[in-house]
Amino acid sequence: MTLSDQNFSGPFVAEDRAAMIRDHLRDAIVDRRLAPGTKLNEAEVGTLFDVSRTVVRAALQALAFEGLVKTERNRGAFVANPTPEEARQVFDSRRLIEPGIARAAAERITTTEIANFRARLHDESRLMGERGPTARRAEIHASGDFHLLLASVAGNAILLRFMEELVARSSLVIALYGRSGASSCGHNDHADILTALEAHNGDRASSLLLTHIDHIEADLDLRTTTGLALREALAP
Repeated sequence: MTLSDQNFSGPFVAEDRAAMIRDHLRDAIVDRRLAPGTKLNEAEVGTLFDVSRTVVRAALQALAFEGLVKTERNRGAFVANPTPEEARQVFDSRRLIEPGIARAAAERITTTEIANFRARLHDESRLMGERGPTARRAEIHASGDFHLLLASVAGNAILLRFMEELVARSSLVIALYGRSGASSCGHNDHADILTALEAHNGDRASSLLLTHIDHIEADLDLRTTTGLALREALAP
């Protein structure tokens, strides 16, 4: 079954197809299957998804708006390759936004949402015991989901959209500069943050979240990575 057979059967319009391609490419970038700097050839992507280059271009433009793809005149589109300074700016942005999210979430969180957090922490614990690049990608993804769930609980749709972009950019930075991908201290930090949320202690949750962001940034260096070829990265 081809990618087009699997994902685009039925009466999809051009916007639907562009959105689906955007989602596939975003997942491949965030999950580290496409390394920073990888060229995203419009013709090749169009062939993989059986769509026109116009549809592919719309998907790439959407990713460029999110900061995950950069386009260069006469050269095409590439997976963004953030500089160390851009990496610092991502985490500086998170320090500005996430403490407020934590305080709002601590006020609003319900027992059902606490149970959802605990289920995610269980998944993180399971993934930490597994080995290999696939498990590491899954662990990073699960860690990002914790922060997106926190933003969702806070109840501010605009901030949630910001966090979706920041978490995606963080994953890209970790793909390029992370020493260990995701560290055990990150999981322990999440558990401590959840304890503060359950106690509805917004100040404590906010303080722990800042420490957690420091831990993530401390795990970065200037390491570069090699990703898969475009066709392999987008294979189902």
